[in-house]
Amino acid sequence: MDINNILSSLEAKHPGEVEYIQAVREVLISIKDVYEQHPQFEKAQIIERLVEPDRVLMFKVPWVDDKGAIHVNIGYRVQFNNAIGPYKGGLRFHPSVNLSIMKFLGFEQTFKNALTTLPMGGAKGGSDFNCKGKSDGEVMRFCQSFMLELWRNIGPNTDVPAGDIGVGAREIGYLYGMYKKLARENTGAFTGKGMEYGGSLVRPEATGFGGLYFVKEMLAAKGLTLAGKTVAISGFGNVAWGAALKATELGAKVVTISGPDGYIHDPEGLSSRKIDYMLELRYTGEDIVAPYAKAFPEAKFYEGKRPWEQKVDIALACATQNELGEEDAKLLLSNGVQCVAEISNMGCTEEAIKLFIENKILFAPGKAVNAGGVATSGLEMTQNAMHYQWTAEEVDQKLHQIMYSIHEQCVKHGAESDGYINYVKGANIAGFMKVARATISQGII
Repeated sequence: MDINNILSSLEAKHPGEVEYIQAVREVLISIKDVYEQHPQFEKAQIIERLVEPDRVLMFKVPWVDDKGAIHVNIGYRVQFNNAIGPYKGGLRFHPSVNLSIMKFLGFEQTFKNALTTLPMGGAKGGSDFNCKGKSDGEVMRFCQSFMLELWRNIGPNTDVPAGDIGVGAREIGYLYGMYKKLARENTGAFTGKGMEYGGSLVRPEATGFGGLYFVKEMLAAKGLTLAGKTVAISGFGNVAWGAALKATELGAKVVTISGPDGYIHDPEGLSSRKIDYMLELRYTGEDIVAPYAKAFPEAKFYEGKRPWEQKVDIALACATQNELGEEDAKLLLSNGVQCVAEISNMGCTEEAIKLFIENKILFAPGKAVNAGGVATSGLEMTQNAMHYQWTAEEVDQKLHQIMYSIHEQCVKHGAESDGYINYVKGANIAGFMKVARATISQGII
């Protein structure tokens, strides 16, 4: 497999799509050896077929604000691959959304979903619409306009969207309500729904919970535990909240959270009251963490900085893509970090990942670590299909088992001769092999 030739061809066809090319490059480098051991993959042109999405839907989303002014945003749905099941992936509403980010997320989702052991393909979607500062009425009108275009292309056995950055319970409710009206059916066409109309217990916490279950297994493989470890977390949304909650429950001390304005360092650690306050911060709609230091004077706010400069045992990226760069990695390494994991999608840059692996640090990529969110969405789909609801304990037990299974797959394919586990390689190979074999078995379609 000529990786450089494949990447050059993609860059020529899709100029400027840096996040998408970055995601493809990481997978191709990881799977090169195993790919070349299976000549049937080359004959079937599997790589060329997997790196391009099945289809890209782009559409305008006109909506009217509370003053009667008309606005137009761009909507996306990238249905990347459905070889192992219906397309599945979130919707992101954020000004940074563009086609490159949608394609990178859909590509990652394909392999992440394959790792869960559940029958789900990969997709992603969203818009450059910003919910911040908008009234409920404005958000509702935008969501309804967005769904007017998308509804024909989704469904419980076709494509099942969910939430992501900027798309929470409110947005899912408006989106699903419009879908239900247009499709004239009440089905599991969305996940992340409210408990009153088909949602699953544990779903809001699932990405963070699953991430900590994976980290727990990483440490256990080296004879270590979370108990007593100091943890740096970025972000303060649902993912960071779930991660902080589970890390604290498992005996670790979470000492940072962050936002666009900077980060908080709390040397005493986040208590249950402080973790609850993370939710209060988010609900203010201001998207800042500085007020935490006023509410809890023992904490300090560092304006415009990232939490990775603090000395901690474990670093968990929980915010957005490429949030932890090469210089951040050097700071963590110099401070003796033992474990780094992406609970955000592609949270580390290529340079940072290279440093962690070269220094034999326990490092795991988002497609493995943050699969708990989509895994629990898959469990919500199952409950909807059965017209039944499991208890929180039942969902959590199933989530824990799925994360354990993902860790086993990563170890199987990522263990190196010196005993180091390359989780990036392991996750990419495990996900790729499942999707590639399913694709070959279904012919040229």
